[in-house]
Amino acid sequence: LQDIFKDEPKIKVVVYEGLTVECCRKVKANYVVRGIRYVNDFEYEKAIADMNRSLDENIETIFLTCLPKYTSVASTLVRDVIKNGGDVSQFVPDAVLKTIRQNNKQEM
Repeated sequence: LQDIFKDEPKIKVVVYEGLTVECCRKVKANYVVRGIRYVNDFEYEKAIADMNRSLDENIETIFLTCLPKYTSVASTLVRDVIKNGGDVSQFVPDAVLKTIRQNNKQEM
C-alpha cells in the first residue's frame, strides 16, 4: 500500500495493533476508508463503524464499493491462484504483482 500510494501525500498507510480509534487519535485521522464488495461486507463493516463511532464520535468511516469486475476477488482466492501457478495480474495492482513475482523467484 505504501508503494501504491507513494505519490499521494494525503494518504498515510499505518500498521497498528489495538483499537482503530486509538490509532486514528495517534495519527490525528478522522476518517477510515473501507472497501465493500457484497451486501454482507457492508453489514459487517457497518457494525465495526458503529462501534468505532460509539468509542469516538469524531471518527467517521467512508465506504467505497468496488467495480463489478472485482466483486469476486478475495485475497483467499488470489492466494489460491498464486499457489497453483495461475496469473493474478488482472486482480492485483502492479506493485503487488511485482512483489509476488519477486517472492516466487526467491522460492525457486
